[in-house]
This record gives sequence, C-alpha cells and structure tokens, in this order.
Amino acid sequence: MAEFGVLEAQDGVRMPWNIIPVGTNKEQSSIDSEIPVSAIFTPLKPLRSSADHSLLLPYSPLRCRTCRSVLNPFSVVDFTSCNWGCPFCFNRSPFPSSYSSIADNNLPPELFPHFTTVEYLCDSFSTPSPPVFLFVVDTCLISEELEFLKSSLFQALDLLPDTSIVGLITFDSLVRVYELGFPHCTKSYFFHGNKDCTKDQLLDQLSFFVKHPKPSSGVIAGARDGLSSDDISRFLLPASDCQFTLHSALEELGNNPWPVAADHRPARCTGVALRIAAGLLGACFPGSAARIIAFIGGPSTEGPGAIVSRQLSEPIRSHKDIDKDSAPCYHEAVEFYETLAKQLVHQGHVLDVFACSVDQVGIAELKVAVEQTGGLVVLAESFGHSVFRDSLKRVFQSGENDLSLSSCGIFEINCSKDIKVQGIIGPCASLEKKGPLCSDTVIGQGHTSAWKMCGLDKNTSICLVFEIAKRDTTDVVLQTQTNQFYFQFLTYYQHSNGQTRLRVTTLSRRWELTNGFDQEAAAVVMARLISFKMETQPEFNPQRWADKALVNLCSRFGDYKKGNPSSFSLPSQLSILPQFVFHLRRSQFVQVFNNSPDETAYFRMILNRENVSNSVVMIQPSLVSFSFHSPPEPILLDAASITADRILLLDSYFTLVIFHGATIAQWRKAGYHNQPEHQEFAHLLQSPRDYSDTIISERFPTPRLVICDQYGSQARFLLAKLNPSSDGNGPFSGESNVFTDDVSLSVFLDHLRRLIVL
Repeated sequence: MAEFGVLEAQDGVRMPWNIIPVGTNKEQSSIDSEIPVSAIFTPLKPLRSSADHSLLLPYSPLRCRTCRSVLNPFSVVDFTSCNWGCPFCFNRSPFPSSYSSIADNNLPPELFPHFTTVEYLCDSFSTPSPPVFLFVVDTCLISEELEFLKSSLFQALDLLPDTSIVGLITFDSLVRVYELGFPHCTKSYFFHGNKDCTKDQLLDQLSFFVKHPKPSSGVIAGARDGLSSDDISRFLLPASDCQFTLHSALEELGNNPWPVAADHRPARCTGVALRIAAGLLGACFPGSAARIIAFIGGPSTEGPGAIVSRQLSEPIRSHKDIDKDSAPCYHEAVEFYETLAKQLVHQGHVLDVFACSVDQVGIAELKVAVEQTGGLVVLAESFGHSVFRDSLKRVFQSGENDLSLSSCGIFEINCSKDIKVQGIIGPCASLEKKGPLCSDTVIGQGHTSAWKMCGLDKNTSICLVFEIAKRDTTDVVLQTQTNQFYFQFLTYYQHSNGQTRLRVTTLSRRWELTNGFDQEAAAVVMARLISFKMETQPEFNPQRWADKALVNLCSRFGDYKKGNPSSFSLPSQLSILPQFVFHLRRSQFVQVFNNSPDETAYFRMILNRENVSNSVVMIQPSLVSFSFHSPPEPILLDAASITADRILLLDSYFTLVIFHGATIAQWRKAGYHNQPEHQEFAHLLQSPRDYSDTIISERFPTPRLVICDQYGSQARFLLAKLNPSSDGNGPFSGESNVFTDDVSLSVFLDHLRRLIVL
C-alpha cells in the first residue's frame, strides 16, 4: 500500500478503486453497492515543493471557456496554434497573450506532469482580513471546573495574534453579551434564555442604532451595509485593544447566581446563546473568517435547543430512547440546530464546540451545526483534563504542529462525462449547484457539484462518492479512445495568513478489467457509509451490510474451488480487507452499546473529517511492542500478544494505552528503574512515553493517555480492542483472557470462507 501513500503525499487523495473494475450493468451495480467509486480527499494537505518551481502561483488560473475547468497537465497543448484542449469537455481554448512564449521546453508550472496539484494566489493586492473569535462560555459550572476553564482561556488569549478580533458571551439561564469596547468597567447586555432572539431584536437591544439611524430597507450586514464601525467595535474589537477589559471580565466570572434545587439541573440556555452569537457575527462580520468557540459544561435545559428538562427524575436520552422515538426534546433540538447550521453556513461562519462534562451535553443534537460549518469538536470529562487543555492550545498555537486553520472555503468538482457525483460525506454544506454532473442518487450532501466549507484545516478530509454513468457493456467502455477519465477538485479558501487562494488538483484514472485496490481507503469509505446509513436509515443493519459487502467482493475477486473452504485465497490487494471489516464491526462506529448518543456522534464527527491514515487507526488500532529482546515493533492486535516481559502501546486514535506486562510492572513498582545498574530498564520504560508524546503532539483532538498494568482495572482499555483469540475456554499462547461474546478473527474468517465457496 506504499504506492497509495505516495499518491496521497502528492495530491492528498486516496481512492479504493484506483483502476476501475468494469463489467455489465449488473456487475457494476454490485460493486457500487459494496464499495462505490469514491475518494477521500484532503483539500489543504501540505504540498511538497519543487526546487525549481513554487507550487504557489502568483497569478490567476487559466480556465476552459466552455466547462470552466482549469489548465492542467492532462490538457492537450497545440504549440503551433497556441491553444489547449480540455480533457473534460474536449473543447479547445486559446492561450492569452501572457502565455505567448509557451513551448515544449518552456512550460508554465501547471502543465508539468508531476504538478497535478497547484495553488493560485488570488487577490494578491487586497488587504487580508483578520480572523474573528467569539467566545461563548457556560458559567453553570462548579467552582473548580470554572477555574480550570478560565485558566485555559487566559492561556488561549495570550496565544491570539494582536490583530485578531475577539468578543465574549456568557450564559446560564441568561445570556450576557459583553461590551468589550467600554473600558471603564465590565458592561454587558442581558437576554432571557427562554426566548429565541432574531437578528433585528438583537441589534435593537444592543443599541446599535442609538447614534446612527437604522436603514429603512436592505440587509443589515457589516460596516458597509447599515452598521457603523464604532458600534461593531463596542462588542468585537482587536485583541490588543481589549486585552485588559477581556481579562477583567473573565476574572469576574462566577458560578451561576441562581440557586439550584437538589433534584433539579441548572438552567442552561445553550441554544439561545449560540443563536445570539451567530446573529452578532452575522450582523457585524458577514462572510469573514469568524469562529464561534463554545465551551459547554452540561446539558441544555432552557429555551430552544434544550435536550432534557430540569428535573433530574427525567434521564437524558439514550440510543434506545432515540430509536423508539421516546426522547421528548430530541427532534425539536435537532430542528433548531439545523436552522442554526443554515444560518451559519449562509454567513460563512464556523461553530467549534469544546464540551467537558461527565454527563451528556447535547453533541448529538449539535452535530449538524458543527459538521456543516466544518467546526472542531472536543469531548472530555473535565475542563481540567489534558484532552481539553492541550486541544484548545493546539487551536491557537503556531509552529510545526499547528492546525493551519483556514476559512471561507468553497469546494467544486469537475469530472469526465462518464462520472456523476452522488454526494460528499464530511464537514461541508451543499451549495445546491445542480447540473449534468449530479447523480439522481444522493449520499450525504448531494444534488450539487459545489459545496461550502466554512472552516477547514490541513487534516480536514471529505469523502466523495461517485456513480459510473456509462456502463452498458464491457466492450463499449473499453472502446473509448484513451481508456481514461478525469477528476478536477477546486478549493477556494482564505489561508490562515489572510490570503485568498485557489488549490487545483487534477487526477486521471482508467478503466480496466483488473483492479488497483486500496484496502485502507476502502475500509474508511465503508466506515463513513455505515455511519451515514445508521443515522439516516432507521432499519439499517450495519453488520449485515458489512458482511454482505465483504462476501460479494471476495466472491468476485477471490480464487477458490466450489465447496472447498481451504482452497479460498485473496489477491494481495484484498488480503487485509477482511481483517479491517472484522474490526470495523466491533468499532464504536457500529457498536453503540455502552456509548451515549453524544459519544457516538463525537466519534463519527471525527471519523468524517480525518484522513485515511488516522481513520484506519480508529477502525483497527495499532499495537507496538517494547521489550529487551527487540527494538520497538508493530505486532498483531491480538490477546496472544500480551506477555509479562513486554510493554505494549495501543493507539486507538482517541486513546493511547501504555500497558505494562506483569513482570515489567513488578520491576517498576520495586523501583529498579531508579537504580544506576538498571538504566536499560529505565530506558525501556521511557521509550513508550516518548513514542506517545510524539503522537500526542501531532494529533487533534489530543488523545487520552492511559497508563496501566496487566491484570489492573484500566487494562480494559487495551483488552476491549484486542482480537479475542484467548477467551478462557481453551489453550492460548498469550497471558490474558478476553471475556467477550464476540467471535475471534479466525472464526470470522472461517465463516467467510464457507459462505463464499457455497
């Protein structure tokens, strides 16, 4: 699979089918139902630069005058007549005068064969607009949690660039909008948490039109359309101008002043607070690089968007309640946040959520607003936990491992006439740009060839699902002139430095009777499809769908004799896929038992925005062994891998587990690593910590680190992810049993072989 990694490093694209297997309508339909023609694309993946040419081109792209695709290495250039042929619509367009010197030995960078991805700098003469951060803080917290949160906020504010625009809103049963431009004392405007607030009501209550008359008509949006810059700077102004006022307001934050009965939850109006934040940004900075960063410490119980009543006797909804339609607040809350999502997408703004609570806070309902705006989400147990603290720090820090937050993105696609777009699963929203590229079948955000990505970073990945439109017979497909088809991805965005850029990625794939199959990409596409179907199809059975897809795929490409399971074998391109499917069936994306709706929504949101490498770790965690006998090495994710003289490091993306074997744990407890003659043992103990620190520094959200010993209570974090080859009912080679009702991988593969050869 190394060759697929090389392609990803060049263009940020991984496709399950890199060479499309062709067949009749019936055969192709079978393939599409299992693993469709699709792509996991990371629009802003850092590019490798060339020694001779920069991949950032300081001029506008040259477009086809018919289909508007951009000049690319697959274009056919006629140097004599000075024109070029578009590989998508096959029409020819002339080169402008700036390309008059073009020749075979004097090509512009976008025509170099290895420059399939280039980036154009747009509006190079315009002044970059500063980013806007509106902090929305929950104050219904116990004193200890509030102090943790304030400490992290102070640290985050110190990392903000001085030019960035900031604002502050707090909420409990009331919403407070702080006037940071008033330096004499802390000043805020109150809104009742029981009532929704329109944009006009918000502007009137914030006294925006006291000194300047309200426009009689038109849309009020920013300083150019109805608002004065003086009024805007009362609530949202550069960090350097309000540093003292903002710090003072945060210092004075106290607990919820309203008494809460022992049998009641606090009155928390999360939905109204977010609506007011969206309305304020929409009025003051429409279409700009603005983010609402919400810090939530418990469930919303007041006003629109509430997920549960205040009575503790009413439990917060579970998966079973949602399935049985017995969650009284669920559908109304989802509808409210869908409306909020449309508002934020229209404004071009992002909603980030940092939720820290031992209880649910409503991530399942908020999911639509966060995902459609491309926002970040972090779920932790406490504001004092390293998962929250380190993740928040990563949002604002600059350097090698920064997130490179970008904004105001628009993603468009152009492809060959034989391909239609079914949709995208990932952090984006449809722009409803209908056309001949759109398929009648919709998966995710469909019926369009353009999507809005309000927020994106260097790891944001989307899953594009395609449909083969022309597939009458094998012979007809193979009679095409070049036996190739093309994709072009165009990503407009505002870079983290404020520049407006366009990144263009152009790909070529071909029709064949064989398959260039990427197993890792296939597993990730299956995981995203299963997550999407589980949320949109109430009667969907994920295990049955995954099993059927695997059986059909292996039946078509495997080699076997009818009725003889031992004769079955798979080509190397598919040899690991059954193992991926085995672990996918046991993963948190499929198994919702023992997970709350918030946790399930959180896991799926992260899956839907991460690249293939990270997603594969979520599906099938990696296991690394550290011992005296060998250097650190990957080993099987199996119970048999546990031995007393090993240290194991499990990476399941959300959690890192350092697991000490029984003997290692005894030596550590005896303090041998502190003795000079046992420095090798001290080095052995430190090696997995160094390894995990490297992972933690590169990953967002920051994973939870669990350090445990064999037979200890926290060993469950490791045992739950292992293949249960040792279940206590027979002999085994490892030194721990995994007590579970799940079958082992060997039993799963035996059943698979029998089903295929029947």
